[in-house]
Amino acid sequence: MNTKLSHLSILLLGFTIGCVVTYTVLFSGQPGDEQTVAADKPAQPRYWVAPMDPNYKRDKPGKSPMGMDLVPVYEDASVEPGTIRINPDVVNNLGVKTHKATLGVWHSDISTVGYVQYDADKLVHIHPRVEGWIETLHVTAEGDPVEKGQALYEIYSPALVNAQNELLLALDRKNRKLITAARDRLAALQLPIDAVKQLEKTRVVQQAVTFYAPQQGVVDNLNVRAGFYVKPGTRIMSIGSLSEVWVEAEVFERQLPLLAEGAPVEMKLDYLPGKVWSGKVDYIYPSLDEKTRTVKVRLRFSNEDRQLRPNMFAQVSIASEGSVETLIIPSDAVIRTGKADRVVLALGEGRFRSQHVSIGRVSGSNTEILSGLNIGDSVVTSAQFLLDSESSKSADFDRMDHESGGRKNAMEMTHD
Repeated sequence: MNTKLSHLSILLLGFTIGCVVTYTVLFSGQPGDEQTVAADKPAQPRYWVAPMDPNYKRDKPGKSPMGMDLVPVYEDASVEPGTIRINPDVVNNLGVKTHKATLGVWHSDISTVGYVQYDADKLVHIHPRVEGWIETLHVTAEGDPVEKGQALYEIYSPALVNAQNELLLALDRKNRKLITAARDRLAALQLPIDAVKQLEKTRVVQQAVTFYAPQQGVVDNLNVRAGFYVKPGTRIMSIGSLSEVWVEAEVFERQLPLLAEGAPVEMKLDYLPGKVWSGKVDYIYPSLDEKTRTVKVRLRFSNEDRQLRPNMFAQVSIASEGSVETLIIPSDAVIRTGKADRVVLALGEGRFRSQHVSIGRVSGSNTEILSGLNIGDSVVTSAQFLLDSESSKSADFDRMDHESGGRKNAMEMTHD
């Protein structure tokens, strides 16, 4: 009996010791082992960035467009590469000013220059239809004003004399076909209707026929004098109307998207300071000047008071307005370089960072942003060149320190 009790006691003792050992192996361990493992676990990069371009980001290692190894930015990095922190006193002393990127309809004025010209639609060139000699010239100088129906010149032409005789012969024979043919020939030679009627009434041939102004205007390109021999290829003069004038201006190639026919235009001239003429874009020429990279634009202005004169130099402002909202910032905020355009972002709490952007249309005061910014982002408009320089140096230092985990803090600009 005692032997059985001894065996049972030994079994119970062994079971107890086994349970204790099992519990110790499964549920015990050295204190702080899990923390040690977590601490030894390497930090995981958030993304990889190009050493020379902080905007070139990838989700895995690789090469930058310049062939350099991408630099990792770690999860516990407190700031973006290139971020700088400035003491508030320094911010005030630098005169840093900011402006928010806003969404709005694009408004822009194209400033250029132009020259006043005759309205070519109302410019008349005077050519004879016959050969002959100018007997009398009733206008003597370019720029002389003429009225419609005013005598311009008298010409002796054998062809006109023969045509008049043919009409008289037809009238004597009372042959309707010949009369009609003779009248048609005189009309083709531009003999005035009043002269034809007088010929039929008096039956006297005019040796020198007078020709009259077809419209009101001023004389231009007067190419003859009394006694000149002329023929159908000779331009005797031109008559231009000044009731309305054209202004030919040139616009740069990059401003073409801002142009539209019918757009309102304002014009100023040096000889009348303070006076503004209002007109519109009449026509945009289809070809581009290969040397100046400009497009010629025709503007139309009313000139009832005759103050605008051909070849005057004019300062022109063409208004344009977009139909689609776009992201706009002040042009002063953009740092233009040969390869890329940048702005300096104001991140708050004295933090700033240089940011690459893609720009679109540019006017005197505003610039369109195609990519790189979001609505509401604050951009620096004053002292941005200094901040951009410091941000670039900070970004270089951050990427040089990436081997230590990228935990470098933002640089501090202190006030002397």
